[in-house]
Amino acid sequence: MADNLRLKIQNDIFDYVQLFDVLSGFSNIRTKIGRLLASGEIIRIRKGLYTFPEYLRRSPLNPCIVANMIYGPSYVSCDYALSYYGMIPERVELITSMTTGRPKEFSTPIGCFSYRQRKAKDYAIGIESVETPSGNFLIASREKAIYDKALTDPRFDGSNIKEYLLADLRLDEESLSQLNIEALLELRDSASGRMLKLVKALLEECV
Repeated sequence: MADNLRLKIQNDIFDYVQLFDVLSGFSNIRTKIGRLLASGEIIRIRKGLYTFPEYLRRSPLNPCIVANMIYGPSYVSCDYALSYYGMIPERVELITSMTTGRPKEFSTPIGCFSYRQRKAKDYAIGIESVETPSGNFLIASREKAIYDKALTDPRFDGSNIKEYLLADLRLDEESLSQLNIEALLELRDSASGRMLKLVKALLEECV
């Protein structure tokens, strides 16, 4: 049955509507889905969102694509984005995203996903769309990832900014000097308080 589903469903990640359509010939579709889940022929990522077991996937799942699909609107940011860009030495397991919706946490068979709420007018600044063979995903720019991390990090109070960036976050110092000035200026225009101090300090690193 799993092989037959694989032929009919093109993507490695699919939703309930797609699954329902493929199984429309069965008299009790809900029961059939339950059996497919119990046998491991499909895997539930979250309610209404599924994937195939690893041996049936056409390519490894991209955590950023999955993060965008689990809960939205959202974009990947903070530690995971900083690691994605090679700005911190650690390999990050938790995928943190920013969202305009309520904060959420999802522990799934393919990883843990955290969503932090942003209501500020600068939410849409510094979001990049990345194209991959598996699909597109939204992720914070380097500048926005630092901004989001500091904004949501209780350790950052606006003082000792360089120590926070280099010691607490363990950012690569060379990468700070390569940040995009125009992107930082756009953030500066909407920032205030401790975040304005942060952006000004980052601008000084780029000059």
